[in-house]
Amino acid sequence: MKLMPCLLPLLAALFLSTATAAPLRWAAQNDILTLDPQSQNHTTTVTISNHIYEGLTRRNESYQAEPALATKWTYLSPTQVRFELRRGVKFHDGSPFTADDVLFSFDRVRQPLGTMQVYVTGIKEIRKVDAYTVDLVLEAPTPMLLQNIANFFIMSKAWCLKNNAGGIADYKAKDENFASRNAAGTGPYRFLSWQPDQQLKLEQNKDWWGSSSGNITELTYLPIKSASTRVAALLSGDVDLITDLPPADFFRIKEAGKLKVIEGPEVRTVFFVMDEGSDELRDSNIKGRNPFKDKRVREAMNLALDREAIKRSIMRGLSVPGALMVPPGANGWEAALDTPLKADPDKARRLLAEAGYPQGFELPLHCPNDRYVNDEAVCQAAVSMWTKIGVKARLIATPFVTHSQTFQRNESAFYMLGWSTPTYDAQLTLQALAHTRTAGADGNFNFGKLSDAKLDALIQQIKTEPDTAKRNAQIREALLRVRDEYFFIPIHHQIRPWAMKPSVSTLHRSNDYFEARYTTVK
Repeated sequence: MKLMPCLLPLLAALFLSTATAAPLRWAAQNDILTLDPQSQNHTTTVTISNHIYEGLTRRNESYQAEPALATKWTYLSPTQVRFELRRGVKFHDGSPFTADDVLFSFDRVRQPLGTMQVYVTGIKEIRKVDAYTVDLVLEAPTPMLLQNIANFFIMSKAWCLKNNAGGIADYKAKDENFASRNAAGTGPYRFLSWQPDQQLKLEQNKDWWGSSSGNITELTYLPIKSASTRVAALLSGDVDLITDLPPADFFRIKEAGKLKVIEGPEVRTVFFVMDEGSDELRDSNIKGRNPFKDKRVREAMNLALDREAIKRSIMRGLSVPGALMVPPGANGWEAALDTPLKADPDKARRLLAEAGYPQGFELPLHCPNDRYVNDEAVCQAAVSMWTKIGVKARLIATPFVTHSQTFQRNESAFYMLGWSTPTYDAQLTLQALAHTRTAGADGNFNFGKLSDAKLDALIQQIKTEPDTAKRNAQIREALLRVRDEYFFIPIHHQIRPWAMKPSVSTLHRSNDYFEARYTTVK
């Protein structure tokens, strides 16, 4: 009995922590592609990586760069930036975080088998000053440096080498290594388990250096491909939050008022990619030629699409038909430039005939069926619209994990893709998608083999121009060239509402990066 006064404060503290701590079950339509944070530039994968791993910087509530594994940075010159690293940080396996891990991660992320090189663009080398100081030596002034490196995730050199994961596995060849299925970062959540296409579990890292406004102790991510099943799971209470409420259910659920709905635009553009570099179009009935090399054909493919009809009948009004390859919210977007072509099948047929294809042509169209909002339905509608101008596209719809491996193997001459702009600047899109593919970061997601010398020159200027007005003028010129040469077939910019139980509070993120550190469950 004499011990009771001593035990009471401990029991009270234990009760308080139990009462305020909470698990969260979060669902969306597609699974991650890998646990390797330097392998695949895919938003769902990066979102999970962002819970486990960290960069030197991170994005705050208003998407501005703020300190993370670096506490401070100083520009010694326009091309040399000194970063002071956070001391006392440990990876989830217990190994200490030091400058050696930054240097190792930089060498690793630049390996050609990954697709995250764009986030270290402009960095020539990283020099170790001491155990907790590094200098980033730049090829030229790099205006987007602090935003880019938020997605340059730092891995433990010791952990990678111990587990034979010093290199990035060849994802497109379905190869894996230890880092593909396991993880040990410095972030707010530790990896527990992953059963692909079933569930992924994380637990709170109680040794994390940072602070959180959330109270999520365990995060379970559930990939549920079927929209109706996903919504049913939320309505029945089997999940707490979905971050891709289907348009067909949006108004019904919002009006019912039993669930909380937070809505907003997503900085993502959905579009079709054409193989414009091959001399012959793969799997087409046209031999010895590639119709997509002809601007008239590309314009015809754009003119055939009725984007307003897609918005009305498939997206239920929850999309923004577009002509630019960047969405509202990204630097470079202008409403006056983003007016899509009005559908004109007659003109499209004339253009095809002028290009030498009066009867059109045939080819496969590769689409995901679990990645973007109503992706397969949008593809089906597009196929029907192209049929009216004589282009017979055979739809091949597969889960994104298969879809992405196919186009990364250059086996898709015509495919759907959606591109997010987490840096909120057009450079990322232009550099990754529209620049001629090189051995480095330039064109590292350009699987359509687009190569345009004028565009390449503009993008190189954008990467290094320190004058904001000049740089924005260069971005404008580049976006207009992409638009007016019809290098892609933009469909729309996504609007992505989230739905959750009334007990859940979170911060809607237009970059589609759900973050548990901003989330509470009462």
